[in-house]
Amino acid sequence: MSGTVGGREPLDAGYATVFAAAAIGVLVCLLGLGLQVGAAVLARHGAETAADLAALAGAREAVRGADVACARATEVAAGNGARLVACSVEGWTVIVVAERSCGCMPSVSGAASGRARAGPVASDGTPSGVLVVSGA
Repeated sequence: MSGTVGGREPLDAGYATVFAAAAIGVLVCLLGLGLQVGAAVLARHGAETAADLAALAGAREAVRGADVACARATEVAAGNGARLVACSVEGWTVIVVAERSCGCMPSVSGAASGRARAGPVASDGTPSGVLVVSGA
């Protein structure tokens, strides 16, 4: 009679509660990890979007010079919540690198970055770094 209680089978003695609590803990950890990954992906997309728009804005101003083009690219990147890390002008093509803070949980540090290039396209369909003007 050592395994019975009053002639009945013993209760589960709390094992189901322990397993349920462990399962909930694992699910909470997975949810936290998923949120961190999601925030990092959103930051990367935001940095890429800011870089794209900054490169386009800079390319529009490239005819005025590299300083004006990069200044405009900096303004547009800042307007999109990013920081312009690098800007270079090759001919009428503007190449930029933008960074945006992740805003993730403290365990994830650093910034997401995006790179973009904008400028005229050569007649053969390839990007052109230097505009070639032929005499008519």
